[in-house]
Amino acid sequence: MYNIRRLLHVKGKKHVSATEVELSWDSFNKGDVFLLDLGKVLIQWNGPDCNIAEKSRGLALARSIRDDERGGRAQIGIIDNEKDSPDLMQIMKTVLGERRGALGAATPDEKADELQKANVRLYHVYEKDDNLVVQEIATRPLTQDLLQHEDCHILDQGGFKIYVWRGKDSSKEEKRAAFSRAVGFIQAKGYSATTNVEVVNDGAESAMFKQLFKRWTEKEETQGLGKVYTTSKIAKVEQVKFDVSQLHARPELAAEQRMADDASGKVEVWRIEDLHMQPVDPRTYGQFYGGDCYLVLYTYLTSGRTHYIIYMWQGRHASVDEITACAFNAVELDKKYGNEPVQVRVTMGREPQHFLAIFKGSLIIYEGGTSRTQNNEPEPVVRLFQVRGTDEINTKTIEVPARASSLNSNDVFLLTTNQVCYLWCGKGCSGDEREMAKIVANIVSKRDKQTVLEGQEPVEFWAALGGKAPYASDKRFQEPTVRYQPRLFECSNQTGRFIMTEVVGFCQDDLDEDDVMLLDTWEEIFLWIGKTSNTYERNEAISSAKDYLKTHPAGRDLATPIIMVKQGYEPLTFTGWFSAWDPYKWSDGKSYEEMKNSLGDVSAISEIAVDLNNANLNKRNADSKPASPAGSRTERTSPAYKPHPKSNVNSTSNYQNNNAPSVVSAVTNGNGAYPREVLINKTVDELPEGVDPAKKEYYLSDADFHDIFGRSKDEFYQMPRWKQQNEKKQHGLF
Repeated sequence: MYNIRRLLHVKGKKHVSATEVELSWDSFNKGDVFLLDLGKVLIQWNGPDCNIAEKSRGLALARSIRDDERGGRAQIGIIDNEKDSPDLMQIMKTVLGERRGALGAATPDEKADELQKANVRLYHVYEKDDNLVVQEIATRPLTQDLLQHEDCHILDQGGFKIYVWRGKDSSKEEKRAAFSRAVGFIQAKGYSATTNVEVVNDGAESAMFKQLFKRWTEKEETQGLGKVYTTSKIAKVEQVKFDVSQLHARPELAAEQRMADDASGKVEVWRIEDLHMQPVDPRTYGQFYGGDCYLVLYTYLTSGRTHYIIYMWQGRHASVDEITACAFNAVELDKKYGNEPVQVRVTMGREPQHFLAIFKGSLIIYEGGTSRTQNNEPEPVVRLFQVRGTDEINTKTIEVPARASSLNSNDVFLLTTNQVCYLWCGKGCSGDEREMAKIVANIVSKRDKQTVLEGQEPVEFWAALGGKAPYASDKRFQEPTVRYQPRLFECSNQTGRFIMTEVVGFCQDDLDEDDVMLLDTWEEIFLWIGKTSNTYERNEAISSAKDYLKTHPAGRDLATPIIMVKQGYEPLTFTGWFSAWDPYKWSDGKSYEEMKNSLGDVSAISEIAVDLNNANLNKRNADSKPASPAGSRTERTSPAYKPHPKSNVNSTSNYQNNNAPSVVSAVTNGNGAYPREVLINKTVDELPEGVDPAKKEYYLSDADFHDIFGRSKDEFYQMPRWKQQNEKKQHGLF
């Protein structure tokens, strides 16, 4: 839906969240972030005194709204300095009116954190012995695993809004009672009678709901969180509460991620080029470049039935347009196969186990560049690749910075130059790893191969890497017989009690600044202390690490060292267990700047594809007439219809029309057409006079009609009636 107009206030330091506020300059202050949502345009206004956490969370929210609720078709603009963004400010003034007076200071973030933590409460609604129970289970910060699919939950945002989350396996009685109790909260807690109660269905959560949680994993998503979830039609996030004996008794937590099949199916690969799908030469299947996006269609048989998986692989350096086009083409490919495929978004470096397996050990990820034929960028003379895996199922090769500090005694590395390709074998690597590296070496280089053992490197080897340098070479990484897989656990007390949750297939991104993380490397136990973790978590982590050793079924040595590592001061003995460790990851402002730069140059409105008509804006009116002041109830209406009285019922779409200037076009093209916003999702009483409610789509302009339905009116009315009705329902015109 694009007929939306709202203002979101992003506030906090540790517990940053957004709330919807009045669409007015009176809601603004100098110390926070505000997100103006106009449907196809999202403008983030950063106060001069706001903190980096608010900027990052605001931009993450804007991107989530764009990608998950607008199909990637909305445009995002950022105002860091009003003087540098005159065109974006013009849009804000058109919507909000001229600003009168100076902006005030913000409430201190520390106080806001306390209020948010106290005010945001999650309740569990479930049946027990024929009785309905409503029980408070957590305050901020909330985690997704608190939501039980077989029950319902009420999330009270301190009177700003109340959400009713309905689990897909919950009963009708639970759903009915949850909504009734949520409405009862309004009076019981003394909230305003206009407090909105919004129903949220399991699997279809809005961005505003998800942002109240510390982290959120979408179905089939592999980005950033490192949790285990299946590649079935209904993805399920499996997370386990802390029980030290259970951690050892559940082998699936420490083993590979589940496989959809044995990876013997058919593989097809396309590269996104000029926003379209371009077939990739089958001889290069498995080679992915960080500057590109790819679609991979995997077809396999199960019980005699054909199944499909569409992997959307997104390069770290791909443009926003390419990422959006990748998602759009995935939808088109999905339609081609009858909407049957499972879609999996794969972020570079976070490839799931099955993705590795379908390329039979030949998955090679280049840090940058492109595989396009017209690529004019010269390839680096020296490249370094890290090979991890022991067979065709689990081997992945990634390009790492070509310097000595990237080496790791536990793995095999390929160093390619103009003269030779070195196979560098660390002391801790196995024979199987060396054999897989030989296969990969024949793909990445046609030069002569030279095997080099750690400690016996020729001078030319170090010269190619720019000289010797310290790397992860501690003998603790060497396994005499069985290679032990390190295990990472998140330690947190967000539910009021201390729990540990394992992170499978972990990487540096899984280290959460708000928590303590436990890394078990067998000979050592590392406790990684996040900058904003609390004292209770730190103390409990130490005692739990001791209990973890006591209950380990292998009879661990209780004298195993427990090492505390502070965020930003990690030694090589810790970072060596992570692939491609970035020592600058937690530099102040980098994450926000990276997200901002990924949007491209959006400072000028001419470079944002804004549908001003859809946003209820009219630039000519804005230039010649002052916009209605924010909060004004005066509306300019055309003689084509008279507005009906406003309803007092709160809409879950959050479409606010009272506070915004309404610029409604009269009849266009001489055929009685109305703007889409006065027709979509409108009741009979809200429609303009003379509009047949059974044929609302007929009153759209030809351009709007084609934009919404993707076809002309003549083509639409030639379709079967049932199909017409389905599409009208889908677009809010039924």
